[in-house]
Amino acid sequence: MPHYTEDLSRNWLLIPLLLLYLPYLGGVGFIGPDEPRYASIGRAMAVSGDWVTPRLDGQPWFEKPPLLYWTIAVGHELRLPDEWAARLPIALASIAFLIFFYGVIEREFSARAALAATTILATSAGWLTYSFAALTDLLMSATLGAAMLLALFDTAFDARRKLSGYRGALGSPAGYVVGALLGASMLAKGFVPLVLFAPVFLVARGKRLTSIAGCIVVAAPWYVLCSIRNGSAFWMDFFWKHHVERFLSSSLQHVQPFWYYIPVLLAGLFPWTPLAGLLLLRKTYDDVRVRFLTLWLLYALVFFSAAQNKLPGYILPLMPALAILLAVSIDRCPESPFGVQWVLGASGLMLMIFPAISAALPDALLSGLSKAHLVFAHALPFVVIAAAAWVLAWRNYRTAALVTVAMSVAVGIAYLKIAIFPVLDQRVSVRAFVTAHTAEVSSSCLERVPRSWEYGLAYYAGHALPPCSGTATEARPRVTVRDSQLVVVDQ
Repeated sequence: MPHYTEDLSRNWLLIPLLLLYLPYLGGVGFIGPDEPRYASIGRAMAVSGDWVTPRLDGQPWFEKPPLLYWTIAVGHELRLPDEWAARLPIALASIAFLIFFYGVIEREFSARAALAATTILATSAGWLTYSFAALTDLLMSATLGAAMLLALFDTAFDARRKLSGYRGALGSPAGYVVGALLGASMLAKGFVPLVLFAPVFLVARGKRLTSIAGCIVVAAPWYVLCSIRNGSAFWMDFFWKHHVERFLSSSLQHVQPFWYYIPVLLAGLFPWTPLAGLLLLRKTYDDVRVRFLTLWLLYALVFFSAAQNKLPGYILPLMPALAILLAVSIDRCPESPFGVQWVLGASGLMLMIFPAISAALPDALLSGLSKAHLVFAHALPFVVIAAAAWVLAWRNYRTAALVTVAMSVAVGIAYLKIAIFPVLDQRVSVRAFVTAHTAEVSSSCLERVPRSWEYGLAYYAGHALPPCSGTATEARPRVTVRDSQLVVVDQ
C-alpha cells in the first residue's frame, strides 16, 4: 500500500496543479504598475529584436535583469494574447518547480512529507499570487529554490557517481546544474540570490567549484554584453540604485519597519498560518537537515528585514523551505488531545474569511486594505470543512485532512477567478477602459492619473501617454480620475 500511495501522488500531481494555476490567466488585465511595465519591456524586445538591453518607451530600463522579459518576448513570438504571453511562463515555472520540489522531498524525506510540503506551498496565498502575476519574484524563487534543493539534497547524483566510480576533480556533476539554476536566478533578480545562497556553500562543499562555473556560464554573458553596450550607466542604475540604495536608502519610498516581514510571511502562508505553531515543537529539529533549513530561514529573514526598502514579494524565496519545515512538523507532531488536529482544523477555519477577502479585493487593490470593507458571509461551508479536517486529523489521517483543506482552497480560487476577475478587470485594471475608449485614449494626455494606472494605459495604448501640461497637449482629450474611476474628458 505505501508504494501505491507514493506512485499515485507522483503521477497525479501534475493535473491538479494545471487546474489550479492555468485557467483564467487572461481573465483580468494587467494590475498595478509592475505587470504592464514588465510586459511592455518584453513586448519591446520581441518587436525590436534587441534581447540584451531592456527598454521601456524606447529608453534603457535597468531595474531588473532580463529573464522575465525574455519569457514574455517568447510569448509574443508565439502570438499568445498579451496577458497569456506575460503570465503563462510564470505559471509554468511554478508548476515545474512544484513537481521538482515534490520529487526531491519524497526522495530525501518521505512521500507523505513531500505531499504535505507541496500541498502547503502550492495552495498558500503568497505562492499562488506570485504564480499568477507577471513579476520577477516567482522566477527567482523557483530557480533559487531548485538550486538549493539540489545542493543540499543531491542524494541521487551522489549515488550514481559512487556506483560509476566517477572521481571528478571538480566534484559532483550536479554542481553544474546547481550553478546553472543559480545563474538563472541571477538573471531573474540580480545579485540577491548570491547572498541568499551563500550559506549553502558551507555545506555543499563538493559542489562549490562546479556551481561557480555553471553560474558564470549562464549569468555572465548577459551582464558582460549589457555592460559593453551601455557602459557605466548600466552599473550605476542596476547595481548601485536597485541593489545598494534599495538596501541602504529610503529614497525608493518602500520603507517599512524591521518586523514587517513577520506578518507578511504569516499572511503569505494563508490558510496554513496556524501550522506555524508547530514550529515550536522541539521534535521537529531532531534532524540536522531541518536545523540547517531553520538557520537559513532566519538568516534570510534577517537579511531582508535589515533592508530599508521592503515589498511583500521579496521574501517569496523563503516559502519552499518554510513549507518543508511545516511538513516535517506535521509528520512529527505527537498524537495528543491538543495535537495536529487543532492546527489543521484552524487552517480550515481560516477559509471562513475567504468570501470576505474576495468581496474586499477590488477596494483593497485600489485604496489599500485599510479602506476595504470586510463583510463576513457564506462562511458556513468552511466551518464544515474545518470540522472535517479536525476529525480526519484526530483519527490520524493527517494527509487526508491536509488535502481536504487544500481542495477547498482550489474551489475558492476557482470562485475568485470566475466571480471577481470581471470586477477587477473593470475597476482595477485599465484593459476594459482602454478597450471602450481606444480612439480617445490613443491621442490623450494624463491628468493626475495614479502610477498604478499610468503604465497600464501606456501598455494597452501601445505608447506612453504624456502629462497634460503645456500647449502641446491643449487640444488633446484628458484621461483623469473621478470617483476612483478613469474617465475621458474632452478639452
